[in-house]
Amino acid sequence: MSMLEGAPWLLAHKSMLQTNQPMKISLYGKDYVIWKDRTGRVNGLSNVCPHMGAMLSEGWCNVKADGSSAVVCPFHALEFDQDGCTILPGTNNKTLSQLEPLELIVKDNFIWSYGGYEPKIPISNILEKIAQDYEFIGSTADMSVETDLRSMLLNMHDYNHQNGTHRDLFEITEVRFEKFIDNGYHSEAFFNTPTAPKTFWQKLKQPNQFLIPNVIQAHLENYFPSLVIFHGKSPFGKIAQCHLFVPESLTKTRTYVLLFGEASNPLAKLLKNKFLGLSKTVVEQDADILNKIYSDAPQKIKLNNEIGMDWIKNNFSTWSESVKVANNIH
Repeated sequence: MSMLEGAPWLLAHKSMLQTNQPMKISLYGKDYVIWKDRTGRVNGLSNVCPHMGAMLSEGWCNVKADGSSAVVCPFHALEFDQDGCTILPGTNNKTLSQLEPLELIVKDNFIWSYGGYEPKIPISNILEKIAQDYEFIGSTADMSVETDLRSMLLNMHDYNHQNGTHRDLFEITEVRFEKFIDNGYHSEAFFNTPTAPKTFWQKLKQPNQFLIPNVIQAHLENYFPSLVIFHGKSPFGKIAQCHLFVPESLTKTRTYVLLFGEASNPLAKLLKNKFLGLSKTVVEQDADILNKIYSDAPQKIKLNNEIGMDWIKNNFSTWSESVKVANNIH
């Protein structure tokens, strides 16, 4: 089982961090604390206080005169700066770094990290492009799922699972697959999914149905292994629903959604929370079904349109070999 060490992971959008409020992040089996100061700088350290092991993410931040801040341990109030240094009580001397810093790469409002591993593939600039063209609606569905990264990604690229996993939400009648474009670690999938017809009164009982078109014209843009972007249209405009994945450990995967939109109807701005809620429901349903699967069960049946799943399997199996070839070329 692999966590694809050497890949870049989007840990958070800056909006997900409250200023001077520590936040816990898990990556590759290690816990970190990240925080944003008043200047907008984002810092990251090991989450384990080197004194007696308290979680720094449960503490607070002390603000400096220059706007920077240090994270404070909730147990004995030891204060650690962005380099992991502290000043012990009764002394005036700063210690050497006592905590492992987490190297962060901040691009626009997006906070990336390789988790201490040598970068093997570059960070895509697709999210910055989306942020330029669309309005940022918000983040939602930030959760840790008891499943390995590979299983999570296979589920996201299973174009047939809407009929079952998301039946109650979309009531999709069929999947009309059009094409799949494979460009190595980047791919695109195009398919249409008609939904069961509903009257106005049926939609009124389930208001989310007003956000769903009669035929969902899906365009998935995939950046292996951490990002799936659903480009879609609704009666209120276009959306770019960005699903993110972070390997917290071999058996736990974090996922969340960043939602961007381009309104074509003035009512769209009033429905931001509805769109976020719809995205959250999708993720919750995916998480629920992943907890109801025997992960070691052999696959004896293959359905049509599993090309996205095959893309995931191939990239996992060739990860180390492909990366070595790419590094030799460059």
